Amino acid sequence: MTKSALTMIGAKPLPQDTHTCWSCGSMRAAHFCESCGKVQPPVPVDYFTFFGLPPKLDLDVAALEKNFYELSRKLHPDLNARAGTQEQEWSMEQSSLLNDAYRTLKDPIKRTQYLLHLEGVELEEQSKSATEQARATGEIKKQIVPPDLLEEVFELNMQLEELRMNKKMGEADPALIAEIGKQKLSLEAKHEALLQELQTHWTTWDRLIDRSPAAVDERAPVRDKMVDVLNRRNYIRNLVRDVNAALEN
Repeated sequence: MTKSALTMIGAKPLPQDTHTCWSCGSMRAAHFCESCGKVQPPVPVDYFTFFGLPPKLDLDVAALEKNFYELSRKLHPDLNARAGTQEQEWSMEQSSLLNDAYRTLKDPIKRTQYLLHLEGVELEEQSKSATEQARATGEIKKQIVPPDLLEEVFELNMQLEELRMNKKMGEADPALIAEIGKQKLSLEAKHEALLQELQTHWTTWDRLIDRSPAAVDERAPVRDKMVDVLNRRNYIRNLVRDVNAALEN
């Protein structure tokens, strides 16, 4: 993500003194002028606002894609190659933000994480990069095992350790490998089920946005449920990754 795009993450729409084009003075669209086609100076907004969308999660992805390509044709830097330096910079910033916004909103998980970020919520850091950083610095990475997986994860970790020891000794245990494979399939099924659970929370969230956009406290329980689902899903995703690494090595 570019520096210019980063400065706009989490930003709220800013009031504009004018909605006229800097070049011809006509009433303009948000990102370019409808009359002369000139790209307009970027305004710090969040990704939803950039596409003229409310902060809702059940998006029409096909309509989002269509809007993306229409804006791409208007904002592409190549169309402004002969423009002045300032216009070229605006075009590059607008295009960069457009690409970042589209990549984020079209993906259901990234979209949810981004909306939660706008709500001031950060998920537990359980990424591969965080794991590598923890190993390099000696710090303990924050990683909470979901309560409903405690017993299963304990058993799986014991099996993975046994598998690693067997490989060091040059021994093979087909039964152990088969059992780990079964647990992997079970985890993948849980991972998919959590996406479906997350989508049910989308419906509730969007309904609350429609009813009362400013009622932040009313949406808090739904927000917390989505955070819990995403944390559990991230944990399972990383666990499956560890299982794959143990089986392949």
